[in-house]
Amino acid sequence: MAQAGPVPHGADPDAYDRLRRRVLWRMPSGIYLLGSASGDRRNLMTHNWAMQVAVVPKLVAVSVRRDAFSHELVGEGGAFSLSFLRRDDRALARLFTKPAQEGPAPGMLGGQQVQLGVTGVPVLVAAAAWLECEVRTTAEAGDHTVFVGEVVACGAPDEEAALLRMEDTRLNYGG
Repeated sequence: MAQAGPVPHGADPDAYDRLRRRVLWRMPSGIYLLGSASGDRRNLMTHNWAMQVAVVPKLVAVSVRRDAFSHELVGEGGAFSLSFLRRDDRALARLFTKPAQEGPAPGMLGGQQVQLGVTGVPVLVAAAAWLECEVRTTAEAGDHTVFVGEVVACGAPDEEAALLRMEDTRLNYGG
Protein backbone atom coordinates (compact mmCIF):
# COMPACT_ATOMS: atom_id res chain seq x y z
CA MET A 1 0.00 0.00 0.00
CA ALA A 2 1.30 3.45 -0.89
CA GLN A 3 1.87 5.98 1.86
CA ALA A 4 -1.08 8.31 2.28
CA GLY A 5 0.16 11.81 2.93
CA PRO A 6 3.28 13.44 4.31
CA VAL A 7 5.45 11.88 7.01
CA PRO A 8 7.20 14.07 9.62
CA HIS A 9 10.96 14.37 9.17
CA GLY A 10 12.77 11.51 10.89
CA ALA A 11 9.66 9.39 11.47
CA ASP A 12 9.48 5.79 10.31
CA PRO A 13 6.99 6.00 7.39
CA ASP A 14 5.30 2.64 8.07
CA ALA A 15 4.99 3.20 11.83
CA TYR A 16 3.68 6.74 11.30
CA ASP A 17 1.13 5.57 8.73
CA ARG A 18 -0.16 2.90 11.16
CA LEU A 19 -0.45 5.52 13.94
CA ARG A 20 -2.26 7.97 11.66
CA ARG A 21 -4.78 5.27 10.67
CA ARG A 22 -5.42 4.31 14.32
CA VAL A 23 -6.04 7.95 15.27
CA LEU A 24 -8.37 8.54 12.31
CA TRP A 25 -10.29 5.32 13.07
CA ARG A 26 -11.01 6.71 16.56
CA MET A 27 -12.90 9.71 15.18
CA PRO A 28 -16.51 9.13 16.25
CA SER A 29 -18.84 8.49 13.34
CA GLY A 30 -22.19 6.91 12.72
CA ILE A 31 -22.71 4.02 10.37
CA TYR A 32 -25.53 4.23 7.87
CA LEU A 33 -26.85 2.64 4.73
CA LEU A 34 -26.35 5.03 1.81
CA GLY A 35 -29.14 4.62 -0.74
CA SER A 36 -28.62 5.50 -4.39
CA ALA A 37 -30.41 4.99 -7.69
CA SER A 38 -30.10 5.74 -11.39
CA GLY A 39 -32.73 4.53 -13.83
CA ASP A 40 -33.73 1.03 -12.75
CA ARG A 41 -30.45 0.43 -10.86
CA ARG A 42 -30.39 0.95 -7.10
CA ASN A 43 -28.12 0.17 -4.19
CA LEU A 44 -27.71 0.36 -0.43
CA MET A 45 -24.12 0.63 0.78
CA THR A 46 -22.63 0.55 4.28
CA HIS A 47 -21.36 4.09 4.83
CA ASN A 48 -19.79 6.10 7.63
CA TRP A 49 -18.45 9.34 6.16
CA ALA A 50 -21.49 11.61 6.53
CA MET A 51 -22.22 14.84 8.36
CA GLN A 52 -24.52 17.85 8.39
CA VAL A 53 -22.67 20.82 6.88
CA ALA A 54 -25.25 23.66 6.90
CA VAL A 55 -28.39 24.70 8.74
CA VAL A 56 -30.00 26.97 6.12
CA PRO A 57 -30.66 25.15 3.91
CA LYS A 58 -30.31 21.78 5.64
CA LEU A 59 -27.27 20.27 3.86
CA VAL A 60 -25.65 16.89 4.44
CA ALA A 61 -22.33 15.79 2.96
CA VAL A 62 -21.33 12.22 2.17
CA SER A 63 -17.94 11.15 0.88
CA VAL A 64 -18.03 8.21 -1.53
CA ARG A 65 -15.10 6.39 -3.07
CA ARG A 66 -14.97 7.08 -6.82
CA ASP A 67 -14.69 3.39 -7.80
CA ALA A 68 -17.79 2.40 -5.76
CA PHE A 69 -21.00 1.41 -7.54
CA SER A 70 -22.90 3.87 -5.32
CA HIS A 71 -20.67 6.71 -6.55
CA GLU A 72 -21.87 6.08 -10.08
CA LEU A 73 -25.51 5.98 -8.99
CA VAL A 74 -25.37 9.12 -6.82
CA GLY A 75 -23.55 10.99 -9.60
CA GLU A 76 -26.05 9.96 -12.27
CA GLY A 77 -29.19 10.06 -10.12
CA GLY A 78 -28.40 13.27 -8.28
CA ALA A 79 -29.73 12.05 -4.94
CA PHE A 80 -28.90 9.86 -1.95
CA SER A 81 -30.47 8.63 1.26
CA LEU A 82 -29.01 7.77 4.65
CA SER A 83 -30.79 5.09 6.66
CA PHE A 84 -29.80 5.26 10.34
CA LEU A 85 -29.37 1.83 11.91
CA ARG A 86 -30.20 0.81 15.47
CA ARG A 87 -27.31 -0.37 17.59
CA ASP A 88 -28.98 -3.81 17.71
CA ASP A 89 -28.93 -3.98 13.89
CA ARG A 90 -25.14 -4.13 13.50
CA ALA A 91 -25.47 -7.27 11.33
CA LEU A 92 -27.20 -5.15 8.67
CA ALA A 93 -24.03 -3.10 8.21
CA ARG A 94 -22.17 -6.22 7.02
CA LEU A 95 -24.93 -7.15 4.55
CA PHE A 96 -24.27 -4.05 2.46
CA THR A 97 -20.48 -3.95 2.14
CA LYS A 98 -20.86 -5.22 -1.47
CA PRO A 99 -23.41 -4.05 -4.08
CA ALA A 100 -26.87 -5.21 -2.99
CA GLN A 101 -28.81 -7.74 -5.03
CA GLU A 102 -32.50 -7.22 -5.82
CA GLY A 103 -34.95 -9.44 -3.93
CA PRO A 104 -35.63 -12.11 -3.01
CA ALA A 105 -39.14 -10.59 -3.18
CA PRO A 106 -40.42 -7.37 -4.78
CA GLY A 107 -39.58 -4.27 -2.75
CA MET A 108 -36.43 -5.86 -1.31
CA LEU A 109 -32.78 -5.06 -1.72
CA GLY A 110 -30.11 -7.28 -0.19
CA GLY A 111 -32.86 -9.32 1.41
CA GLN A 112 -34.23 -6.28 3.29
CA GLN A 113 -37.48 -4.42 2.69
CA VAL A 114 -36.96 -0.97 1.15
CA GLN A 115 -39.18 1.87 0.10
CA LEU A 116 -38.39 4.33 -2.65
CA GLY A 117 -38.12 7.92 -1.54
CA VAL A 118 -39.38 11.01 -3.34
CA THR A 119 -36.22 11.06 -5.47
CA GLY A 120 -36.39 7.33 -6.21
CA VAL A 121 -33.52 6.28 -3.95
CA PRO A 122 -34.04 3.30 -1.63
CA VAL A 123 -34.58 3.75 2.09
CA LEU A 124 -34.45 0.84 4.53
CA VAL A 125 -37.98 0.26 5.90
CA ALA A 126 -36.52 -0.96 9.21
CA ALA A 127 -34.37 2.20 9.69
CA ALA A 128 -34.61 3.99 13.03
CA ALA A 129 -34.48 7.26 11.06
CA TRP A 130 -33.60 8.35 7.53
CA LEU A 131 -32.77 11.36 5.39
CA GLU A 132 -33.19 11.79 1.67
CA CYS A 133 -31.13 14.43 -0.13
CA GLU A 134 -30.87 15.95 -3.58
CA VAL A 135 -27.28 16.68 -4.60
CA ARG A 136 -26.55 20.41 -4.76
CA THR A 137 -22.78 20.35 -5.23
CA THR A 138 -19.82 17.99 -5.48
CA ALA A 139 -16.11 18.26 -4.75
CA GLU A 140 -13.27 15.88 -5.50
CA ALA A 141 -11.44 14.79 -2.35
CA GLY A 142 -8.53 12.44 -3.06
CA ASP A 143 -9.93 9.06 -4.13
CA HIS A 144 -13.45 10.10 -3.04
CA THR A 145 -16.10 12.60 -4.11
CA VAL A 146 -17.96 14.67 -1.55
CA PHE A 147 -21.63 14.94 -2.49
CA VAL A 148 -23.44 17.75 -0.67
CA GLY A 149 -27.18 17.26 -0.68
CA GLU A 150 -30.15 19.24 0.55
CA VAL A 151 -32.55 17.32 2.78
CA VAL A 152 -35.82 16.93 0.83
CA ALA A 153 -37.46 14.24 2.99
CA CYS A 154 -36.85 12.52 6.32
CA GLY A 155 -38.45 10.20 8.80
CA ALA A 156 -37.85 8.98 12.34
CA PRO A 157 -39.92 5.87 13.08
CA ASP A 158 -37.91 5.21 16.27
CA GLU A 159 -36.56 8.45 17.75
CA GLU A 160 -35.61 6.72 21.00
CA ALA A 161 -33.34 4.08 19.41
CA ALA A 162 -29.66 4.00 20.27
CA LEU A 163 -27.97 4.42 16.90
CA LEU A 164 -25.19 2.26 15.50
CA ARG A 165 -21.74 3.83 15.42
CA MET A 166 -18.67 2.62 13.60
CA GLU A 167 -16.97 1.63 16.84
CA ASP A 168 -19.90 -0.71 17.63
CA THR A 169 -18.82 -2.89 14.70
CA ARG A 170 -15.59 -4.62 13.84
CA LEU A 171 -15.56 -2.76 10.55
CA ASN A 172 -12.97 -0.14 9.77
CA TYR A 173 -12.80 2.12 6.77
CA GLY A 174 -10.46 4.98 6.17
CA GLY A 175 -7.52 6.27 8.07
